[in-house]
Amino acid sequence: MNGCAGGVSNLRAEQLSPLADWPKIHSVVHRDGEMESRIQQMVAGMSLQQKIGQMTQPEIKSITPAEVSKYYIGSVLNGGGSWPNGDKHASVSAWLDLADRYYEASMSTDMPIKVPVIWGVDAVHGHNNVFGATIFPHNIGLGAAHDASLVKDIGAATGKAVRATGINWVFAPTLAVVRNDRWGRTYESFSEDGKLVGGYARAYIEGLQGSFRSDANVVATAKHFIGDGGTSQGKDQGINQSGKAEMLNIHAQGYYGALAAGVQTVMASFNSWNDVAAGVDYGKMHGSKALLTDALKEKMGFDGFIVSDWNAIAQVPGCTNSSCPQAINAGIDMVMVPDDWRAFISNTMAQVNNGEIPISRIDDAVTRILRVKLRAGLFDKKPSQSIYAGNTAAVQSRDVARRAVRESLVLLKNNGGVLPLARDKKVLVVGKSANSMSNQTGGWSLTWQGTENINSDFPASDTILAGIEEVAGAEHVVYSETGRDVDPRQFDAVIAVLGETPYAETSGDIPPPNSLRHASRYPEDLAALQAVAGKGRPVVTVFLSGRPLFANDLLNLSDAFVAAWLPGTEGKGVTDVLFRDDKGGVGHDFKGTLSFSWPKTACQDTLNVGDAGYDPQFPMGYGLNYSRVTELGALGMDARATCGSATALPIFSQSERPPYKLYVSAAANRWDAQAIGADLNAVLNVPASRPAIRVQTIDVNMQQDAKLASWQGGEARMYARSELATDMRPFAADGVLQFEIVVAQAPQGMVALSMGCTGTCGGTVDLTRVLKGGALKTKRALKIPLACFAAQGVDLGKVDMPFSVLADQPFSAAFANVQIRAGAGKESDALSCAEVVPSGNGNN
Repeated sequence: MNGCAGGVSNLRAEQLSPLADWPKIHSVVHRDGEMESRIQQMVAGMSLQQKIGQMTQPEIKSITPAEVSKYYIGSVLNGGGSWPNGDKHASVSAWLDLADRYYEASMSTDMPIKVPVIWGVDAVHGHNNVFGATIFPHNIGLGAAHDASLVKDIGAATGKAVRATGINWVFAPTLAVVRNDRWGRTYESFSEDGKLVGGYARAYIEGLQGSFRSDANVVATAKHFIGDGGTSQGKDQGINQSGKAEMLNIHAQGYYGALAAGVQTVMASFNSWNDVAAGVDYGKMHGSKALLTDALKEKMGFDGFIVSDWNAIAQVPGCTNSSCPQAINAGIDMVMVPDDWRAFISNTMAQVNNGEIPISRIDDAVTRILRVKLRAGLFDKKPSQSIYAGNTAAVQSRDVARRAVRESLVLLKNNGGVLPLARDKKVLVVGKSANSMSNQTGGWSLTWQGTENINSDFPASDTILAGIEEVAGAEHVVYSETGRDVDPRQFDAVIAVLGETPYAETSGDIPPPNSLRHASRYPEDLAALQAVAGKGRPVVTVFLSGRPLFANDLLNLSDAFVAAWLPGTEGKGVTDVLFRDDKGGVGHDFKGTLSFSWPKTACQDTLNVGDAGYDPQFPMGYGLNYSRVTELGALGMDARATCGSATALPIFSQSERPPYKLYVSAAANRWDAQAIGADLNAVLNVPASRPAIRVQTIDVNMQQDAKLASWQGGEARMYARSELATDMRPFAADGVLQFEIVVAQAPQGMVALSMGCTGTCGGTVDLTRVLKGGALKTKRALKIPLACFAAQGVDLGKVDMPFSVLADQPFSAAFANVQIRAGAGKESDALSCAEVVPSGNGNN
C-alpha cells in the first residue's frame, strides 16, 4: 500500500491569508497503519551505522555502487554538471545503467531488510541534466503563463523523463517568492505573488508525484524552506529580515500548496531569518529547530523528510561539511554531504554515542526516510523495470514545451501593430542570443551555471533563429550578431534577440551598487539596437532574461518588445506568436502577463504589488495581445550604473562576474592571455605542454565556487580584467581587496598581488610572508587595503585589473569570493601595508 488518498485537500492556499501562526495542513497523502508498523519493525532491526547510512547523501562523483552497499547509503545525488562517468553527453541508457547499479548495491547489504537507495536530481525545468532531453521555460516564464494545468503537464512530463533514466527523486519545484530582483535565482520563482506560487506548487507536485501509482511518478521536493526569495538586497544565501506576518502570508504560501498536494520531501534553505521587528533571530535555516521541527513538522504536520542543501550544514555555527549535530537535532533528516560523507558517518555515530544527538532523533529521521521510500514504491522494482526505463523518447516532450513558450511570452510594446509579422518578408536578425541555445536555456541546463554549453549540446532543440528561418524561409533571413555589417533598409523588418547570458545561484546576483539597467551589464545589446533602429524599418526586440530589468533604452529603440524570459529548447514557440499563420491570420496570440512587476528606474530592485509607493513601468498582470492595441510613448531614461553607496564590488565567485573575465598567462608563453572560460569542469594548463600554471574549479564554501591555481615553476599569473575601467574611489577610504584562500602547497618562491589601471599604471604588494605564515588547507580571508596599492602607483579612478596573482616557483592555492569591500580596512583582521612588503611597481 502506498498510503495515498484521492480528492482535494480541505485546506486551500488562497483561504489562508492573513495568518498569525503556522497552519495545520491536511495532505492528500494519508498515514497507513500497516505501513507504519512495518517501518517500526525495520528501524528496530537496524544498527546505528545502518541508520546513519540511510541519512547520508553523497554525490555520484564521490561514491561507487560498492560503497553504497558497504556503508548502507540511503541516497545519492548528481549536482549540476555531474553525469555518469563524467560524460556530458551520456545516453539515457548510461544513466539507467548507473541507477541500476546503485540500486542493486543498496539491495545487496547484510541488513535483515534491504532498503533501496533513492537518487535525487535537480530536474528544475525538465530533466535538464540529460543530453537530448526537453528543457522547459524556467519558472519565471511559467508564472507569466498563469496556467496551472500547463504546470501540472510539465511536472508529469518531467517525472516521466526522470524515470526513463532510472532516477526517482526530483529537487523541484522551487517555491521562492522573490521580492528583490537582484537575486540570481529570480528565474526559479513563479512570481512575486505568494498565492500564485501556492497554486502552482499544488499543480506541479500533482504532476510530478501523482499518487505514486504510475511509473511516471517521482518524489517531489518543496524548496527551499523558507524565505530564500526575500533576503536583504537579494543576496543569495543571505538574511531574510521579514516580520512573521510577511513570512507566513507571502513566503510560505508555496509550502501550503505543496504540503496539501502531498509533497514528500522538503529541502532546507541556505538563508537565515532574522525577524528584526520582533527581535527574534532564527539564524541559519539548517540549524533552526523552531522552523524545521516546531513549525514544519509539528504545527504544519509534514510527515515526509527534510533534506539539507549542498554542504549547507557547514554554514550552521560550529559545524563543518562533515559534522553538524545542530542540524540533525534541528530536524534535518537526510544530509547532503557530496564529498565528505565518510567522515560525516563516523562523526555522527560518535555524536550519537556521546549523547550529542539523541537516538530518538536518528530513529525519527530514518522512519521518515523509509516512509517516503515505501510510499513511492521504491521497494517494488529496480529502476530498469519501469515502463519508461531507457526510453529516449520519454525524455522529450517538445509539444508541451513549445506550448509553454507560447503561453509565457509577454508583449510589452507593439506600436503601429508591427506584430504579427507577415511570413513572406525579408528579415534581418541581430543580437547575440538569436542563435544561442545557451542564452535561450539559461542556468541549470546540462551544467550548473549553464555557461559551458554550445548549440550542439542540445540535439533535440531549435534556436529562435531556426524558428525565424523556418517561418520566413532561410533564403529571406540574414543573421548579423552586431547589426553593424548590414543595411537594415534592405529588409522589411528587423528582429533583435537580446538579453542576459546564463547564470545560476550566487553568480547571478546583481549586488549593490550595480543597477538593474540591462545595458550597463550588456552594452553590446544596446549597441546592436542602435545599429538597426531609426533606419525606416520596424524593429522587434525579443528579450531573454531571468528577471525583469530596467530596459527603457531598449524599449525606446524598439517598435515592439517581447519579454520571452528563458524559454528553453523550443525556440519555435517564440516564432509561433511573432508571425502570422500560413493563411495570413493570427495563429497564436499573446497570452502571457507579468507575474513580476517591471521596473521604471534603474534602482527599483524591490518592486512588489502592495508595496508603499508602488510605481512600476509595467505592473504585475500587464501584457498586451493582438486585440488590445496600446501605443507606448517614449519612456523616461535612467542611465545610472550604480545605486546608493558602494558596499562591495564582486570580482569573481563561482564563475566570472560581468564585466570581469578571468585569465591565465605565463612567461614561457610570452604572457599570451588564455581565458579561463566558462566550463567549470575544465582544467586549463598554460602553456599546454609543460605548464607553468594549472587552473581548475573546486569547492571551498559551496559547489564550484573557487579557482585552484597550481604554479609548477616559472613565472605565471592568474588575473581578473575588464575591458572597461572601474572607478574604485568610492571604496578608497578603508576599502580592501578581499578574497578567501586555502593554501594547498606553501609558496617556494615569491607570490605577488597586483592591481592595474588601464595599462598605464599599477601597483604590487608581496604576499609571500603572509602565505608562508598560515596553516595549510585552512581557509583564510585576506584583506589588503586599497591604500597599499594606491601607494604603489595605482590610480583607483580607472582600475581595469583589480586582481592579479603572480608566482615564480611551485605554489598551490584555491581562491574564492574575490571582491572589493568598503570599510573592511577597519576590521581587526585586515592586513596593514607594512605586512605586505612592496615588491616594486608594475602590472606583472
